[in-house]
Amino acid sequence: MTEPASTPPGTTGPVVVGFVPTAQGRAALEHAVAEARLRGTRLVVVNSAGSDGFADPKRAGEEDVEALREVAAAGGVEYELRQLGSQRSPSEHLVTVAEEVAASVLVIGIRQRSAVGKLIMGSNAQRVLLDATVPVLAVKAR
Repeated sequence: MTEPASTPPGTTGPVVVGFVPTAQGRAALEHAVAEARLRGTRLVVVNSAGSDGFADPKRAGEEDVEALREVAAAGGVEYELRQLGSQRSPSEHLVTVAEEVAASVLVIGIRQRSAVGKLIMGSNAQRVLLDATVPVLAVKAR
């Protein structure tokens, strides 16, 4: 196998990860930290809540942010947290941020699905997979 003559576009940009405080979000974060460490780049964490209110269970609270900080520190990667409200859907936020920062890869968490559920993937995951202009890594929680 031969090595490429130059680094392909997008391979040195940051790793962008969609994070919500769920098992899927934590799995995505762990894989994103590993990707950032492997690529020698930083991490951009996008926490997109369905509303601007702090009562939204998808919004990362102080404990979630502290856990995020610990995971990034343990992985030895720098990170930036972007907490975004309801101006756009979570999938739009992720795709937009990935484009803004020239991401090398976008990491998302997905749920385990039944046979029928596999046919109809979650709308946010589906939109990211269809709209992203960078490679997407979809991670299931263990």
